[in-house]
Amino acid sequence: MPGDKALRDDVLLLLRGGRAHISFEEAVANLPEDLRGKKPRRAPYTPWQQLEHMRIAQWDILEYIRNPQHISPEWPEGYWPGEAAPPARNAWAKSVKAFQADRQALQDLAADSSTDLLAQVPHDPKGPTILHEMLLVADHNAYHLGQLIVLRRLLGAWRE
Repeated sequence: MPGDKALRDDVLLLLRGGRAHISFEEAVANLPEDLRGKKPRRAPYTPWQQLEHMRIAQWDILEYIRNPQHISPEWPEGYWPGEAAPPARNAWAKSVKAFQADRQALQDLAADSSTDLLAQVPHDPKGPTILHEMLLVADHNAYHLGQLIVLRRLLGAWRE
């Protein structure tokens, strides 16, 4: 299909972050451990809660696309961690790696020419297209990365 490569390249760029969007890696890099569970005054969330929410939402959409047996978490409580801070010392790094692995799986799907981006999710023929779900992930991630950076600024942990 003409334009297929350009469409796939644009989807990949949006999933990775770039151009007008900061990358996930840049947004989560070097956040001091003692600030990951801190909630700035009047802020609704901590950096940990933002990170986990992004990971859970992205995982849920990926599984919805590829797994007909997938059952999504309950909204909204299933999409946010119960705790304000990482529950273990390695939890932040584990969440970052899981987010990156799921994002890579989405990128692999988008790059695969056998994936019909304009088709409905295979097990949900009346549902959204695969492209819609991938753009939803990119949009959701961009929004919450912006929130994470605002939290970092309020905590004094972002470049000026």
